[in-house]
Amino acid sequence: MSIQHTVAALFDRFSQLRVLVVGDVMIDAYLWGKSSRLSPEAPVPIVNRIKMEQRLGGAANVALNIQSLGATPLLCSVVGDDLEGAALLRLLQEQGQTQEGIVLSPERPTTVKQRIISGGQQLLRIDSEVETDLTPFERKALVQRFRHLLPQADVVIFEDYDKGVLSAEVIRELLSLAQEAAVPTVVDPKKKNFLSYKGSTLFKPNLKELKEGLKVDFADANHEAFEHAVTALQEQMALENVLVTLSERGVFCQSATQEKTYLDAHIRSISDVSGAGDTVVSIAALSLAAGLPLPALAELANLGGGLVCEHVGVVPIDREQLQQEAQNSLVLQRELAVFEVKV
Repeated sequence: MSIQHTVAALFDRFSQLRVLVVGDVMIDAYLWGKSSRLSPEAPVPIVNRIKMEQRLGGAANVALNIQSLGATPLLCSVVGDDLEGAALLRLLQEQGQTQEGIVLSPERPTTVKQRIISGGQQLLRIDSEVETDLTPFERKALVQRFRHLLPQADVVIFEDYDKGVLSAEVIRELLSLAQEAAVPTVVDPKKKNFLSYKGSTLFKPNLKELKEGLKVDFADANHEAFEHAVTALQEQMALENVLVTLSERGVFCQSATQEKTYLDAHIRSISDVSGAGDTVVSIAALSLAAGLPLPALAELANLGGGLVCEHVGVVPIDREQLQQEAQNSLVLQRELAVFEVKV
């Protein structure tokens, strides 16, 4: 079977999958304007507003990426019972996504990250949020929604932004439910609960998160210290697979048998790295559920993460563009030579 047919079969398989995404959702808001002078009141630019836009962000952007790849996302989270929460539900509805997993709470605001952009550059970001853990009522409601959606899922993504939805207690409970149901789990961690995802199927930190989570430090180019840290992480948390994004140096993956693979980044015209991690974890989760070998999974995620960096702002991956690049990848040609997509 040719690489084109194999990749096409893989992407067809994506369209059959359902992905349960649980974690911190938010609205990415944008004020686009034009700036040509400084304010007389302070040394800051004056931005004349041209347009404003709201997009799904955080775990909701992961759900968008899942949808863009042809799969069905099942989003599960807690947001504020406020105007911004209503806007988020409206955005989900416009995308044709289910709201079954969304808990509205009067006790916390919906997270909003507003970016002010002029001339293709971000000048300022304003965050409206809280980072407190869920109340007992919110936690119980979230677990109920998760339990209800889990039987429909082929894979679960934990999308942690340290905004309080995924506390250590919630993580343990949800991870246990997924493991009992034999549903593979993919984790995009943050610092606070980094070590709480024991036994997950695929753990995907970036290099900075790896260092912070393990409380270690080493030069980015020190492969020996880096690989030692990954192995320590894998053994300490009983992880089946680890995928570490290395920014401009590509990605690294290590399997349960400690087979190591480095993959170089692809040359891109980088406009904005916002949302690249969301794209990487989305592709990784679908590839895992489809039975892709770990190095092939890492390469496909590596391709997708680079592609979205060519756009300003947080945007989901373009399925057709990713499929085209996948067909031209020498790494995927090698890794997929003996691969057959599960059906």
